Amino acid sequence: QVQLVESGGGLVQAGGSLRLSCAASGRTFSSYAMGWFRQAPGAEREFVATISASGGSTDYADSVKGRFTISRDNAKKTVNLQMNTLKPEDTAVYYCAAANSVYYLTAVRRVNYWGQGTQVTVSS
Repeated sequence: QVQLVESGGGLVQAGGSLRLSCAASGRTFSSYAMGWFRQAPGAEREFVATISASGGSTDYADSVKGRFTISRDNAKKTVNLQMNTLKPEDTAVYYCAAANSVYYLTAVRRVNYWGQGTQVTVSS
């Protein structure tokens, strides 16, 4: 069982930065691939970034590649998403997610655990 709690969302102007954090509970955190997803109003939840269980590999949606960076600290059981050069189209609720049966977590259907979400709003 893994519980996930996000923090760090807020309101920022276009071009600004935010850092999201996800704190996990559970003894087997280091065996889970982790991911960030987002959902804008009226849209489906979509993949943003993922990191392998060891933290050695990452992957990103094309829309955020070069602007966002995902990282994890298995000792502290945390996953972070550094978001730079934010755009109004990045506005969404951002969710931390975990899965123990995949190398990368890029699909909603593969998620075993979700956080409650944190709102990110980017003004133009």
